[in-house]
Amino acid sequence: MVTETSRRTPLIAGNWKLQQDHLQAIALVQKLAWTLQDAKHDHASVEVAVFPPFTDLRSVQTLISAEKFDLRFGAQDVSEHDSGAHTGEVSAAMLAKLDCAYAIVGHSERRQDHHESDAIVGRKAAAALRAGITPIICVGETAEDLEQHGASAVPVQQLREVLAELPATGEIVVAYEPVWAIGSGQAATAEQAQQVAQALRQTIAEVRSDEAAAATRILYGGSVKSGNIAGFMREPDVDGALVGGASLDAAEFAAIARFKHHVGT
Repeated sequence: MVTETSRRTPLIAGNWKLQQDHLQAIALVQKLAWTLQDAKHDHASVEVAVFPPFTDLRSVQTLISAEKFDLRFGAQDVSEHDSGAHTGEVSAAMLAKLDCAYAIVGHSERRQDHHESDAIVGRKAAAALRAGITPIICVGETAEDLEQHGASAVPVQQLREVLAELPATGEIVVAYEPVWAIGSGQAATAEQAQQVAQALRQTIAEVRSDEAAAATRILYGGSVKSGNIAGFMREPDVDGALVGGASLDAAEFAAIARFKHHVGT
């Protein structure tokens, strides 16, 4: 299947997880934006987005809007419900009012800590789409899954079940995050990431269409840093990265976003 990589703008997404209060968020976004500006980063060729905690979103929105930074931002989660008696939930409509472009759904930590099933993840992604927000759908396998089922079986099945909850159209992003690599310092190899990304793209083609598959960005996430990002980005089906800890260091995250300066031809 033709991947048509030229159609897809790379996305470097920084997931801050449960870190940074709103004042720290302002300082980090300012430093990141200024670092990228000083480096003359072309945001049209590589999109950069940050994913702060819910409590930081209004501050980040106000700063980015006031300073006209080219950064985009999103939420780390979203409710499957649009409104109602759901204490502690945050709806996609609320996030849309804050100009969130994206919402992460199905991160492995949500799946593990909150027992989120693929069906729940699918309903969250559908809620994001209804509000005009692009869901970043996370899939991935544990070390046990990898040993028992092989490299791509679990992520592919997760994606199939999530896509079953979604309309046939609407932009999505898929993030492959091998659970065994997250926070371990031991990333998957570029070849491993490509193998799974290719299988995920084929799944999108089967469930949606070849055109949708060619247009959908697939990210790799798991111990990404400036020293290994170039290897992933050389692969034809890897369109960016979902970055964890390294996104809290403005200089390091900016270096990841500027991966084209590390990629040999």
